Amino acid sequence: MNRVIDQTAPPLPTGVRPPERLALPGGVSLRRRTADDIVPFNAAVVRNLEHLRPWMPWAVSAPTLERTGEMTEVGRLAWEDGTDFLYLAGLDAAPGSVLGAFGLHGRIGPGALEIGYWVDLAFTGRGIATDAAAALTAAALELPGIHRTEIHCDQANAASATVPRKLGYRLDRVRQDPISAPAETGRKLIWVKEIPVEEP
Repeated sequence: MNRVIDQTAPPLPTGVRPPERLALPGGVSLRRRTADDIVPFNAAVVRNLEHLRPWMPWAVSAPTLERTGEMTEVGRLAWEDGTDFLYLAGLDAAPGSVLGAFGLHGRIGPGALEIGYWVDLAFTGRGIATDAAAALTAAALELPGIHRTEIHCDQANAASATVPRKLGYRLDRVRQDPISAPAETGRKLIWVKEIPVEEP
């Protein structure tokens, strides 16, 4: 298997990582994605394919279990390298359940992490994306050397844009991007939350 890990941002210092579990309101938690999640996560993606396809370039076809396993291993290595941190949301009362996928991604340059997310169609409208993004924002900005979080979404994706707006993110800019999914306009909203950086 090829090890494909984004290296555009330097890794966090050795041993510095966000928490592997984050409690959310309503009996939901974020947990680090592991090999134990391959089967339930694959099932969640497959059942949400039509829901995800308009916005996610990778949702063209259903992933095989083998492909999900490969990407889970890539995520494990990225976590260890301090470049990418993949989470799943689940019900505390149903261990192993998957309500959606979330991530802190070190692909936007030094001192910053991008938050990505999707929620199972059956659980949308319950504030899970907002609660999870709030927890990930706080966890990211507590990491040494991280002073900015960003959320990117297409201009037409009103549901995704609601999350940063509710969390007090600032719309920093609108960037023209190649269209990579059917519902996209090519106009990417870049939402930013920052903490002041002390001058040396």
